[in-house]
Amino acid sequence: MSGVQSVDRALDVLEALAERGGEATLSEIAAGTGLPYGTIHRLLRALVDRGYVRQDEGRRYALGGALLRLSGVAERMVGTWAQPYLAKLVELSGETANLAVLEGDFVVYVAQVPSPRRLRMFAEVGRRVLPHSTAVGKVLMAARPDTEVASIVERTGMPRRTANTITDLPGMLAELERVRGRGYATDLGEEELGVHCLAVGVRDGSRVVAAMSVSGPAERIDALDREELAGGMRKIAEAFRTELGF
Repeated sequence: MSGVQSVDRALDVLEALAERGGEATLSEIAAGTGLPYGTIHRLLRALVDRGYVRQDEGRRYALGGALLRLSGVAERMVGTWAQPYLAKLVELSGETANLAVLEGDFVVYVAQVPSPRRLRMFAEVGRRVLPHSTAVGKVLMAARPDTEVASIVERTGMPRRTANTITDLPGMLAELERVRGRGYATDLGEEELGVHCLAVGVRDGSRVVAAMSVSGPAERIDALDREELAGGMRKIAEAFRTELGF
């Protein structure tokens, strides 16, 4: 293989692992990449040696710890690149704008631009929250199969944050189906009473890799035209997607 082709195929292997939740067998990687077994073996040996993949005793392969060095830097860079787009969300809505990603089973806020208003919402950058009670979490989960959603909430539980929080799996799956249908998610006082949020996804092809949201006092968010706001947010998210090269 040429050097460039080797890089392309190594990235194919890493993406195949990521698409299967971070680990897979050799045959699953082959099915996901279409590469010959011998080629995959050679690539995996190199990736294991560098720590980007690890192999367990059951001969399954998983994403390795060396990726953490890259992911932390990449996350900070994405947060920096997001700032002008979050500023456009603030201009559009008058409210605080956030960018969040799903890391493992938790939503992590990676960037924020605050509202210029005296009374405004804050979600500290780096804060980790469970996905079931937030608009960004719903957007990120709605892009995943129901079986994966069930696995996430089985591990984390669905603790009640307020009287409005959805705390059962059937209710959450029904909510995620509504999110898929309308193209945005809401948090209507489910994480914090008196605070409402609206979120849309940032896509890499068919995958939602991040979520953008606006949040503010319930009465101000509810005074906005929800469909119009979501439409404007999707345009901004699409422009950000192009900036990221997706």
